[in-house]
Amino acid sequence: MTLFSSARERRLWLWTLAVVVAIYSTLGLARTLVEFLREHGLLDASLDITLVLFVLGMILVTATVITQGMKARPGGAEIVIALGITATYLLVFTRMAIITERSHLIEYGVVGIFIYAALAERASQGRRVPLPPLLAILATSAVGLLDECIQVFIPTRVFDPQDILFNVLAATMAVTASVALAWARRRREKEGKLR
Repeated sequence: MTLFSSARERRLWLWTLAVVVAIYSTLGLARTLVEFLREHGLLDASLDITLVLFVLGMILVTATVITQGMKARPGGAEIVIALGITATYLLVFTRMAIITERSHLIEYGVVGIFIYAALAERASQGRRVPLPPLLAILATSAVGLLDECIQVFIPTRVFDPQDILFNVLAATMAVTASVALAWARRRREKEGKLR
């Protein structure tokens, strides 16, 4: 028996690994890089780098949701669910006072979507995967917990239990969104077959 059930599952785990490595690589590098760029005049002091990173992150989340959640032309229920998801994310983003905290929703949202998609693919190939949505939320939360625990040992970073909660929230929101979109797509396909 091979480790992966399909080439798609393998790709999804590789994308997950790439995103996690990108998140962990910022632990010591991000602040140092921003300071270096500002000191050398390569970054305007008035430019809020967190805002730029936030916008780039939103583009990444949008691309992930589109590629993983909308593989075919969406139906009415999928559009309504997508609008509801968008409204929920916007509400949460506007309620979060610190922009850097919003990055947790982006980073761990993408990780959650990839892990869920990989587990769902594995289950669809006949492999035993108990409760893929819950397992994806737990795995993503564990990755976020490890991220915070590593920060204990980095002098320029701070372990923050609130960040752990944001990571769990991000995983829950992203996986729930993916499950809702998949449910609407299956419903539309089932109705199409009955006609």
